[in-house]
Amino acid sequence: MTDTRERLTWDAFGEAARDLARSILGDGFSPEVVVAIARGGLIPGGAVAYALGAKNCGALNVEFYTGIGTVLENPELLPPHLDLEYLEGRRVLLVDDVADSGRTLKLAVELLRGKGADVRSATIYTKPGSIELPDYSWRETDLWIDFPWSAHGPVSDESRVGA
Repeated sequence: MTDTRERLTWDAFGEAARDLARSILGDGFSPEVVVAIARGGLIPGGAVAYALGAKNCGALNVEFYTGIGTVLENPELLPPHLDLEYLEGRRVLLVDDVADSGRTLKLAVELLRGKGADVRSATIYTKPGSIELPDYSWRETDLWIDFPWSAHGPVSDESRVGA
């Protein structure tokens, strides 16, 4: 029986963040700002920012996935909104956990470039069918990914013990 999921451990995640940072710096790109795509990109964005030594961070709140394999018709920006005017003329690294369909990444890259930012993107994983490929990616997979921060779902969904 083959495994139908890619499982990322916390240790492998740490390696992924540092490997991405090495690739980014090795490519000669030194971001002034790291912008994470919330929610999935928040933890990777922070880890990559630490690995790069970057302290200026922000987030774009984008909703697309509503569950495993279920998505909205189009990705949508949600509040609170990032101060996009600040990014004009700055080197920005956009970070997400995965470029799956690529639609969220495409929306975010176009938004930031439209505001005059010099944007590069990084993801831990890239799916083969993504319409927007990140500039930097740790691995490619066509499997569903269990990230260590989201594999168990919300605590509010847990059954009460003894109830």
